[in-house]
Amino acid sequence: MEQFNSVFDFIDMRSFSNLWYWIVLAVLWSSLSYFVLGVPLDMIRRGRREGGQAQADVEALIRITTARVLHMVDESVLVLTALGAFWMSGLTLLAFYYTIEFAQAVFLLLAPVALVAWFSIRLCRRIAAENIVGEALYRRLIVHRRIIQLIGMVAIFVTAMFGMWTNVNSSILG
Repeated sequence: MEQFNSVFDFIDMRSFSNLWYWIVLAVLWSSLSYFVLGVPLDMIRRGRREGGQAQADVEALIRITTARVLHMVDESVLVLTALGAFWMSGLTLLAFYYTIEFAQAVFLLLAPVALVAWFSIRLCRRIAAENIVGEALYRRLIVHRRIIQLIGMVAIFVTAMFGMWTNVNSSILG
């Protein structure tokens, strides 16, 4: 039992006052905005600039990722939607009805990621349906990256404001 308590002391379930939470938040959004549909940004830039084999590599990776994502979504859309709704509604209930700070922190990480996943699936469907290649593909990928960055900026801002509000309230009340 003492080891269990020491683990929780190290993790500190008061998430918004924990440095590790903010590191995870920063790494999450930098990773999501760097890898656009699984393709690193430097490959996209090099493919757009150089063309040739670099462009073929980007298009191949996008084709593979798009087929993979659409296969997973088409095969298990009902299960994924049901599980996602179950977990997000449970997390929302724990976070905002029972006011569990750890659940609030996890919700503020996962809710915007679910939005990014939805945008990514939409883009995969559009790429597959329209067979987008070349400059049009690069434009779509860059616009998608900017959408992810915008969602990330809003998510970080909301998380920071909510975290500060939670820390101020906990210091005043407790």
